[in-house]
Amino acid sequence: MSIRIVPVETLVQQPTGLDPLLLPRPTELYRARAARLHSLAAQHPMGDYLRLAARIVEAQLGLVMRQPVLLPERGDYFRQCAEHGLPPLGAVAWPREALWREGLRALCRELAQALTGPAAEVAARLAEAPDALLEGYAQDLLSGQYERVPVGEAPFVWAALAAHFSQLASQLKVAAIPEPGDHRHLCPVCGSAPVASMQQIGARSGLRYLHCGLCESEWHLVRAKCSNCEDSRDLGYWSLDDREAAVRAESCGACGSYLKLVSLDRDAAADAVADDLATLALDARMEEEGFARSSLNPFLFPG
Repeated sequence: MSIRIVPVETLVQQPTGLDPLLLPRPTELYRARAARLHSLAAQHPMGDYLRLAARIVEAQLGLVMRQPVLLPERGDYFRQCAEHGLPPLGAVAWPREALWREGLRALCRELAQALTGPAAEVAARLAEAPDALLEGYAQDLLSGQYERVPVGEAPFVWAALAAHFSQLASQLKVAAIPEPGDHRHLCPVCGSAPVASMQQIGARSGLRYLHCGLCESEWHLVRAKCSNCEDSRDLGYWSLDDREAAVRAESCGACGSYLKLVSLDRDAAADAVADDLATLALDARMEEEGFARSSLNPFLFPG
């Protein structure tokens, strides 16, 4: 990978300059995301679904605060990943412990009480599901076999996995080393796809970081490249009504894909998941133009 992650203790000299990797802060992230979803839901055609997503994110926040996950001591495993250029928390390869299932059941019990209708029924069903079924759902989602998981169950299972992996990622003691070459289209921490790219403000003003849809880490990619194939020859930028919109779509003529670009300098409260979910009209426009989405929103599984 072109961003290689190594244990801090293996470095003789610490890297300097641009931060190629930003590890998540789950508590702050989920609190801000829930507030953003509630804000976007007001006067929005998808208001009910945005509020449902906000409630799930609030359950993620509660899970992180009440049942914190500690990163296991797996020094040899992390060193082997570094030696072979593999993500330290590879979503499929990481040896999952029972704790993530406990988190899912706690999250679903809370949501079964808080929600109504079919969503409450799904949450109640998952809270009582056997281990083997939950592990099967997790493996299918993490390996991209989304069609094998019922569309109603997928967001709840993914929410628990994301809360688990984001806490693990937040505790990594690693350094990220940029290396020549491409292959930055997947998260260097867990190997998952980005949900959107974020144009930063503050000390990183103008820089673009891709935001992982699973572990919530962000990694740097220059703005003049496609986030999917890394071609730089035929990029286009699309919005619906406002050229200065905070959320635009970046398309690539070479691979025919697109990814949302969220500009924090245009709206500092914007969130990768929330603002991507709230701009489905832009996705429809991109499909009409013949482009395919290269990312997956955790509240928009196929089906």
